[in-house]
Amino acid sequence: MGIILIIVESALELIPESISRHNAVLRHARSRGKEPTNMILDRSYHHGAMLKLKDSGKRGRPDILHFTLLEATTIPLYFKSMLDVYVHTVDDKVIEVGKNVRLPKNYNRFIGLIEDLYSKKVITNRQGYPLLVLRESTLDSLMDRVKPSIVIGLSRRGAPKGTEYVAGITTSRNDVCIVIGGFPRGTFRESTVRLFTEMVSISDYSLEAHVVAARVLYEVEKAMGIW
Repeated sequence: MGIILIIVESALELIPESISRHNAVLRHARSRGKEPTNMILDRSYHHGAMLKLKDSGKRGRPDILHFTLLEATTIPLYFKSMLDVYVHTVDDKVIEVGKNVRLPKNYNRFIGLIEDLYSKKVITNRQGYPLLVLRESTLDSLMDRVKPSIVIGLSRRGAPKGTEYVAGITTSRNDVCIVIGGFPRGTFRESTVRLFTEMVSISDYSLEAHVVAARVLYEVEKAMGIW
């Protein structure tokens, strides 16, 4: 019995060509000795440039993904190979997270790793085993590949059923997919919502993605008797 976690519409992307010559971007690129379009878009450094981007409020927050991936890959459920983790990005790319991956806890090292992934498409360990794989893929295509039996989207817009309800489903069905938004504000695209079997709210508050992941996956572990 496995669980699939997908962090969708994640605010992760390379700096778009359209803002690559903005002063804020060029300053940051010079400080790092990199080409602007080979760097990850980050509101902390590129806020002024991002004002020109469409849907800028949902973009340029790779820290959200960093926190959420650390939550998902440092728990017993993942250590026991009972949790498959995927990232779907705002510009329709998919990152597959392999088994026994130890992601950098330092944010700058994480960004360097992801920029390396965008360049190489695959990050392997010393034995050649793929740790991270980057593919061009829509969320629909990813769902077609992983073929979950049920898809639960977590959102404040969902029915208020709580974490225990979500955890209960994971013990009664195989290949349950849990979907969490990887963006700072706003809601899922309608094309994303259409993929959900149901949409569930676990709190009256707007919780950050890593908090949602931590609370739901902990309840899943308890329901499955994993410690």
